[in-house]
Amino acid sequence: MQADISTAEGTHKVITATLERLEGIDILVNNVGGSSAPAGGALALSDEDWQSAIDTNLLAAVRLDRGLLPSMLNQGSGVIIHISSIQRTLPLWEATLAYAAAKAALTNYSKGLSKQVGPHGVRVNSVAPDLLKQRLQRP
Repeated sequence: MQADISTAEGTHKVITATLERLEGIDILVNNVGGSSAPAGGALALSDEDWQSAIDTNLLAAVRLDRGLLPSMLNQGSGVIIHISSIQRTLPLWEATLAYAAAKAALTNYSKGLSKQVGPHGVRVNSVAPDLLKQRLQRP
Protein backbone atom coordinates (compact mmCIF):
# COMPACT_ATOMS: atom_id res chain seq x y z
CA MET A 1 0.00 0.00 0.00
CA GLN A 2 1.17 3.50 -0.70
CA ALA A 3 0.42 6.29 1.75
CA ASP A 4 2.04 9.50 2.88
CA ILE A 5 2.24 8.88 6.61
CA SER A 6 3.42 12.41 7.28
CA THR A 7 -0.27 13.31 6.93
CA ALA A 8 -3.28 12.40 9.06
CA GLU A 9 -5.02 11.06 5.96
CA GLY A 10 -2.09 8.79 5.08
CA THR A 11 -1.81 7.32 8.56
CA HIS A 12 -5.58 6.79 8.66
CA LYS A 13 -5.33 4.85 5.39
CA VAL A 14 -2.60 2.60 6.79
CA ILE A 15 -4.38 2.06 10.11
CA THR A 16 -7.72 1.25 8.47
CA ALA A 17 -6.23 -1.17 5.95
CA THR A 18 -4.10 -2.88 8.59
CA LEU A 19 -6.98 -3.41 10.99
CA GLU A 20 -9.29 -4.60 8.21
CA ARG A 21 -6.77 -7.14 6.95
CA LEU A 22 -5.12 -8.26 10.17
CA GLU A 23 -7.57 -7.21 12.89
CA GLY A 24 -4.59 -6.15 14.97
CA ILE A 25 -0.82 -6.29 15.13
CA ASP A 26 1.92 -7.63 17.37
CA ILE A 27 4.79 -5.38 16.32
CA LEU A 28 4.87 -1.84 14.97
CA VAL A 29 8.15 -0.35 13.74
CA ASN A 30 7.98 3.38 13.12
CA ASN A 31 10.92 3.84 10.76
CA VAL A 32 10.00 6.93 8.77
CA GLY A 33 12.37 9.84 8.96
CA GLY A 34 14.36 12.38 7.09
CA SER A 35 14.73 16.02 6.30
CA SER A 36 14.51 18.15 3.21
CA ALA A 37 15.12 21.42 5.05
CA PRO A 38 17.68 23.85 3.65
CA ALA A 39 21.12 24.27 5.15
CA GLY A 40 21.93 27.44 7.03
CA GLY A 41 20.86 26.86 10.62
CA ALA A 42 17.85 27.99 12.58
CA LEU A 43 17.29 31.24 10.69
CA ALA A 44 17.07 29.45 7.34
CA LEU A 45 14.14 27.30 8.49
CA SER A 46 10.60 28.41 7.72
CA ASP A 47 7.46 27.39 9.59
CA GLU A 48 6.83 24.94 6.75
CA ASP A 49 10.28 23.34 7.24
CA TRP A 50 9.58 22.88 10.94
CA GLN A 51 6.08 21.53 10.36
CA SER A 52 7.32 19.08 7.74
CA ALA A 53 10.02 17.78 10.10
CA ILE A 54 7.53 17.35 12.93
CA ASP A 55 4.88 15.73 10.72
CA THR A 56 7.36 13.25 9.28
CA ASN A 57 9.60 12.49 12.24
CA LEU A 58 7.20 12.71 15.18
CA LEU A 59 3.51 12.85 14.29
CA ALA A 60 3.64 9.92 11.86
CA ALA A 61 4.65 7.66 14.76
CA VAL A 62 2.19 9.26 17.19
CA ARG A 63 -0.70 8.82 14.78
CA LEU A 64 0.16 5.21 13.90
CA ASP A 65 0.57 4.37 17.59
CA ARG A 66 -2.75 5.97 18.45
CA GLY A 67 -4.51 3.95 15.76
CA LEU A 68 -2.79 0.58 16.24
CA LEU A 69 -1.97 0.53 19.95
CA PRO A 70 -5.55 -0.24 21.07
CA SER A 71 -5.39 -3.67 19.43
CA MET A 72 -2.16 -4.43 21.32
CA LEU A 73 -3.71 -3.31 24.58
CA ASN A 74 -6.78 -5.47 23.92
CA GLN A 75 -4.62 -8.56 23.41
CA GLY A 76 -2.39 -7.67 26.36
CA SER A 77 0.86 -7.75 24.40
CA GLY A 78 2.80 -6.01 21.67
CA VAL A 79 5.93 -4.14 20.75
CA ILE A 80 6.35 -0.65 19.38
CA ILE A 81 9.76 0.41 18.10
CA HIS A 82 10.50 4.02 17.26
CA ILE A 83 13.56 4.66 15.12
CA SER A 84 15.01 7.90 16.40
CA SER A 85 18.44 9.32 15.61
CA ILE A 86 21.73 10.10 17.29
CA GLN A 87 20.80 13.68 16.43
CA ARG A 88 18.27 13.55 19.28
CA THR A 89 21.23 14.54 21.49
CA LEU A 90 23.83 15.63 18.92
CA PRO A 91 22.00 17.93 16.50
CA LEU A 92 23.65 19.10 13.31
CA TRP A 93 22.42 22.66 13.71
CA GLU A 94 23.68 23.89 10.36
CA ALA A 95 21.68 21.38 8.32
CA THR A 96 19.02 19.40 10.14
CA LEU A 97 18.02 21.24 13.30
CA ALA A 98 14.26 20.71 12.86
CA TYR A 99 14.82 16.99 12.21
CA ALA A 100 16.98 16.72 15.34
CA ALA A 101 14.35 18.48 17.46
CA ALA A 102 11.61 16.18 16.13
CA LYS A 103 13.70 13.07 16.88
CA ALA A 104 14.38 14.37 20.40
CA ALA A 105 10.62 14.77 20.85
CA LEU A 106 10.05 11.25 19.48
CA THR A 107 12.50 9.84 22.01
CA ASN A 108 10.81 11.65 24.90
CA TYR A 109 7.38 10.56 23.65
CA SER A 110 8.63 6.95 23.46
CA LYS A 111 9.75 7.03 27.07
CA GLY A 112 6.44 8.47 28.26
CA LEU A 113 4.43 5.99 26.20
CA SER A 114 6.48 3.09 27.56
CA LYS A 115 5.61 4.12 31.12
CA GLN A 116 1.92 4.27 30.21
CA VAL A 117 1.50 1.01 28.29
CA GLY A 118 4.30 -1.16 29.69
CA PRO A 119 2.21 -2.30 32.66
CA HIS A 120 -0.41 -3.50 30.14
CA GLY A 121 1.95 -5.81 28.26
CA VAL A 122 3.07 -3.48 25.47
CA ARG A 123 6.79 -2.75 25.24
CA VAL A 124 7.96 0.51 23.66
CA ASN A 125 11.58 1.00 22.61
CA SER A 126 13.40 3.86 20.94
CA VAL A 127 16.46 3.07 18.84
CA ALA A 128 18.92 5.79 17.88
CA PRO A 129 21.26 4.57 15.14
CA ASP A 130 24.77 5.95 15.30
CA LEU A 131 28.01 5.48 13.48
CA LEU A 132 29.48 3.37 16.30
CA LYS A 133 32.73 2.67 14.47
CA GLN A 134 33.29 6.41 14.04
CA ARG A 135 32.53 7.08 17.71
CA LEU A 136 34.92 4.34 18.84
CA GLN A 137 37.72 5.93 16.84
CA ARG A 138 37.37 9.33 18.50
CA PRO A 139 40.27 10.33 20.75
